[in-house]
Amino acid sequence: MILNTWFDKGLDPEVYTEDLDHHKNGFEHIYNQFQVPNDDVFFTSIANQNLRAIIIAEVWCGHCMLNIPIFLKIAKQTGMGVKFLPRDENLELMDQYLTNGNRTIPIFIFIDESGNEVAKWGPMASNTRRFVDHYKKDLPAKDAPDYDEKFKAFISVTSKAFETDTSIWNGVYESIKQTLLSIPKK
Repeated sequence: MILNTWFDKGLDPEVYTEDLDHHKNGFEHIYNQFQVPNDDVFFTSIANQNLRAIIIAEVWCGHCMLNIPIFLKIAKQTGMGVKFLPRDENLELMDQYLTNGNRTIPIFIFIDESGNEVAKWGPMASNTRRFVDHYKKDLPAKDAPDYDEKFKAFISVTSKAFETDTSIWNGVYESIKQTLLSIPKK
């Protein structure tokens, strides 16, 4: 699939981050505190491929708050162009990247210079999935009278960890790195 058109219509990172609402502080905290490892061989390898990234996301998404700042650090180190497409305004593309039949975000689509998809990452790293699943298992059924209260508590716990737990951040970095390293070199 040629994705140049989608990339061209995407928002620049600065425009995306201007619209952040209740995740703005967490997003900025992660971006400012996460330090990319000394991975010069990796960064050079990726930079030499001239990749670009399309990120399907929404400013209200907690997983986007966690994953995007870490990826933006990788993109900065590699000179990778990045564009954002709001999920709910781009369902035609989103529906080609469903996770277990759901429109779960963020989704990072990596494309080459010709606009061909070379890799996809998202919506979360395996260590994040384990963390979330650990807390999610205690949620009652959605029709339970205390579901909303329990779900808010779940979101509070996971959002706080996303904002502060450097082991989660490092897991995200390693997961994205492994995806990028899996791209065949031309």
